[in-house]
Amino acid sequence: MKYNFDEIISRRGTNSYKWDSSADADVLPMWVADMDFRTAPPVVEALKKRVEHGIFGYVRVPDAYYEAITNWFARRHAWRIEKEWIIYTTGVVPAISAAIKALTVPGDKVMVQTPVYNCFFSSIRNNGCEMIANPLVYRNKGYQIDFDDLERKASDPKIKLLLLCNPHNPVGRVWSKQELRRIGEICIRNNVFVIADEIHCELVFLEHEYTPFASISEEFLMNSVTFVSPSKAFNLAGLQIANIISADANVRVRIDKAININEVCDVNPFGVEALMAAYNEGEEWLEELKIYLFANYIYLKGYFDEYLPEFPVMMLEGTYLVWVDCSVLNQTSAEIVKDLLKKEKLWVNEGSLYGETGEGFIRINIACPRQRLIEGLNRLKRVLKS
Repeated sequence: MKYNFDEIISRRGTNSYKWDSSADADVLPMWVADMDFRTAPPVVEALKKRVEHGIFGYVRVPDAYYEAITNWFARRHAWRIEKEWIIYTTGVVPAISAAIKALTVPGDKVMVQTPVYNCFFSSIRNNGCEMIANPLVYRNKGYQIDFDDLERKASDPKIKLLLLCNPHNPVGRVWSKQELRRIGEICIRNNVFVIADEIHCELVFLEHEYTPFASISEEFLMNSVTFVSPSKAFNLAGLQIANIISADANVRVRIDKAININEVCDVNPFGVEALMAAYNEGEEWLEELKIYLFANYIYLKGYFDEYLPEFPVMMLEGTYLVWVDCSVLNQTSAEIVKDLLKKEKLWVNEGSLYGETGEGFIRINIACPRQRLIEGLNRLKRVLKS
């Protein structure tokens, strides 16, 4: 491989949320979703050039920014996005919150497919809405959508939005085009608008394919808004750059107003430069990253099969977040995570963060050099086997 993802890079002392949140230097963090790899070299070079200029005033987002986005999605995902559909902002979570504010009134209901990214819950709650769960069905080390339950709940006129996670965090599913089509048809029949969080869209493995929800049909395009960012694929979360994509001019106006009300309408020059470099020059690096990440998953899966077979590991179709069933322990997720941290100084996420259906599970971030992954697995085994 051209790029060295095995390199161990110390992140302590850089005010890393992942690494410096614990004062104990022996803690190995495999929790929050950022990677322990340097980003693509073209991104680093673009940022160096911007730093050397030495003046960091307010940024005007150029046409080249929009061209980088539209070219990327056309080339990689056959999705033709128009420049005027794009609203830039600081992150996907603020964007989701703004969209909920724009498209609901307090007391409305928003549906999510649990277990699901925990910030969905706070975005719904903070806008005065009620969360309704359409729990995913867990069987045979994987998850499926309960379409009957989705149809039944979508028929409630108080449900205004479905907050879709595609690919899904934390269960690692990449929803097929057929599954997305069924979701979309149910939502259209019941006048439910779709908010599609597609931040993990570039991290899809092997025979699976990411389908932008809005690309399936004109009807789906007009009944949805999509959120994307290079932050997960290129490890740029700290640069705070994301995009809202909406073809409906009326929806855009409402979301843009909410973005300004929430005061997340301005971005920084480094995020703009990083996005353009990533989308214009980072594809080769990304493809090697995906090979390395999936090899990490295969290593983890083999490790569990050999040493921890009583703990089912979900198939990883997308993301770098592995979902593990620890229900055999008869402990809460919080108790398991506390034991791992106390006994072996390994920090992972408790499944209960992602809703009631995540109880008894843990989420492990495998976006790290193989040596670090092995160390984490050894620590995990010592606790789970005890």
